[in-house]
Amino acid sequence: MRIQRLRMQRQWRFVFLLLGVAAMLCPARAQQSTPATAPSAATPAKPKPKPEAKPEVKPAKPAAPAAAAKPASPAAAVAGGAQPKLLGQYGVWGAYTASPGGKKICFALAKPSSSETNPPNRPRNPVYIFISTRPADKVANEVSVVVGYPFKSGAEASAQIGANSFPLYTQQDGAWIKNASEEAKMVDAMRGGDTAVVKGVSAKGTQSTDTFTLKGVAQALDRAGQECK
Repeated sequence: MRIQRLRMQRQWRFVFLLLGVAAMLCPARAQQSTPATAPSAATPAKPKPKPEAKPEVKPAKPAAPAAAAKPASPAAAVAGGAQPKLLGQYGVWGAYTASPGGKKICFALAKPSSSETNPPNRPRNPVYIFISTRPADKVANEVSVVVGYPFKSGAEASAQIGANSFPLYTQQDGAWIKNASEEAKMVDAMRGGDTAVVKGVSAKGTQSTDTFTLKGVAQALDRAGQECK
């Protein structure tokens, strides 16, 4: 049973990473706009005085097609091209749904309210906590954390929620609760708690402490649960 669970989490780890990044980029993508190409109208005046200068500029233009690769953003890169849809925002917690590979999933996601590393100011990729429900896999409210760096091999992480401490097993940059039978207890603690403090150690020995506020998590979970019954 545990082996099967590990395989499933390994299979979904990369999808979760892409979904998380894509979900966090949703507001930014909505604000993007494409500028008008008015400058091109001013260029016809230049060919007359310097007709020979143009052939030298044209060879540089083939580099422009490389920019066409930019639309392959994390949102589009999600398995099956599924982009997360925001169901509702509750404080720092968002409720989302997506269908990577044709399998519908719903999840609540939040970024940390504060992050510290020792040594300080170590660079990291995006950090977030992710609680997912996958009806096709008969999985409900599975907690995972992406810490933005590869964990030290074989090292455990931990999540402190009020007086409750939950050991997490790690794989690459992801962490899951070690004892699956305590997952429901962990989710209940999050629903009634103030903060979740996740601590871990990177492959290079850097210690990290990420604090997630839990205000809004109950509402986000309820909304995700309504979508994936």
